[in-house]
Amino acid sequence: AVGAVRGGGEAQDQKFLGHKVPLQLQPEIKGISNIIKPKRARSQKLCCVSCSEYRGLVKHTGGCHCGAVRFEVWASADLHVFNCNCSICTKKQNRHFIVPASRFKLLKGADNLTTYTFNTHRAQHTFCKTCGVQSFYTPRSNPDGYGIAPHCLDEGTVQTIITEDINGKEWEKAVKEHKTIRDITPSC
Repeated sequence: AVGAVRGGGEAQDQKFLGHKVPLQLQPEIKGISNIIKPKRARSQKLCCVSCSEYRGLVKHTGGCHCGAVRFEVWASADLHVFNCNCSICTKKQNRHFIVPASRFKLLKGADNLTTYTFNTHRAQHTFCKTCGVQSFYTPRSNPDGYGIAPHCLDEGTVQTIITEDINGKEWEKAVKEHKTIRDITPSC
C-alpha cells in the first residue's frame, strides 16, 4: 500500500503494486493504495463478464459520509453480511459482505483514501481521509476481493440482509473451518 500506516503510526516504505516508487513520483500516487488493480484483475473482469458472473446481481452504489469517496459494486439484492468479533471489527463495528475485485469499481476519491494495516498487514483497512468512514476494505480472508459495508450503500437496492457471526478472535481457525468465506471466485 502506498503511504500505509501500521499500528503505532509509522509510515511504510512507499510501494505501488508491489514495486518501490522513486521519491519524485511518490506525491503523485500517494493515497491510491490498492484501489488500482494490476492488469490481471482487469482481464479477469472481462473473463467473468463472458461467464455470466453478473447474472442475478444488482448494481449497488455507495460511499463515505462526506461524499468524497464513491463506488459501485455488483452483488445480490439479498446480502450475506459477516459480523466479525476480531479486535478491529469490534472497535469500528465493521459488518461487511465480500465481493471479488472484478465486481467493485471506485468511482471517485482514490486521492482521498488512506489505509491502516496491523498484525499480518494483509488486510487493507481503507478509509476516507476527510470523514474517516470505511465504506470498503481489502479483507485478509480475500485479498483479491473487497469487504463492503452494507450501511454505506445508497438506499433502494438491498432487499434483505442476513448476518452471520464469525469468530475473528480466532481468525486462522475460523477461516479454515468456514465453508464459504473464501469462495468468492467466479467459475470461469
